[in-house]
Amino acid sequence: MFLSVKEMELRKLVFRESYAPSEWEPLDGKLKQASPLVAEGTAELVSRSLGEVRVRGHLSVRLDAECDRCLEPASIPIESDFDLFYEPMSLVPEEAEVEINQGESEIGFYEGEGLELEDILRERVLLALPMRKVCREDCQGICPVCGQNLNQKSCGCETRVLDSRWAALKRLK
Repeated sequence: MFLSVKEMELRKLVFRESYAPSEWEPLDGKLKQASPLVAEGTAELVSRSLGEVRVRGHLSVRLDAECDRCLEPASIPIESDFDLFYEPMSLVPEEAEVEINQGESEIGFYEGEGLELEDILRERVLLALPMRKVCREDCQGICPVCGQNLNQKSCGCETRVLDSRWAALKRLK
């Protein structure tokens, strides 16, 4: 969906979009969209500005990935609220280096006649992803010695890792 600045000059745009997994592949091959991505919200011009756009809303989607600990399938639900500001690129100074303050670092930029909602949603999904994608919170992972999935059975391997850099000090005893 295209969020047109010209339309926003007339009224606030309200959107409620749903993207089926086959319609929208937002991520790399390691993550797959497992449920429709549903986004709803508004887009409007900020009053008394030179084309600044405010996009607010909520998105929800479920992604499938490999667990980072055990490599089994993991389901990752994502719910994210967003409140974003975008300014036209024409307002950016032409100088090579420009100092910006904290507030300006949170503003995005757009070129042309508006913004693509899909680009905004893709960015929000990526930012909402957890650092570690796990199948469950108590996932024990894979044994570093034999490769056994420790969620299925214990292997009994000695997993204590010795740092060889300290071996010379052990001999001093």
